[in-house]
Amino acid sequence: MSEDTTDVGAAITGELQLLDPDVRVSRSLAERLLDPEFIEVGTSGRRWTYEEMIAALPEMSGADTEGPRHEPSGMTGVVLAPGLVHLTYESVLGGSRARRSSLWRRKPGETEWRMYYHQATPVPVGEGQNQP
Repeated sequence: MSEDTTDVGAAITGELQLLDPDVRVSRSLAERLLDPEFIEVGTSGRRWTYEEMIAALPEMSGADTEGPRHEPSGMTGVVLAPGLVHLTYESVLGGSRARRSSLWRRKPGETEWRMYYHQATPVPVGEGQNQP
């Protein structure tokens, strides 16, 4: 297995963990997966910082084990540079679709990958899946 494949696999594993309700409600687990310099632009257009996201994540959609869950599809990744992976995919949550893009980074000397940036863009109702 190539280093690129291993790095993309590690980022995908982290991404899937962040979609898991058990991780979303655990501050300590989320802190391990989000980079301290994390920024997100959500489907609403709101910009989230690390601290805002850590505080809000347990209350956000997809955090309730009894409620709707994020259903990802078509997740792919590419290594942009050493220690930097870009993931793209679509997700469905409660009938709403979004196209998602994440940057995962591993700082020199560290072993853990962390989400550095995430953006979600709503998909208009009726638009085909995974179309540009």
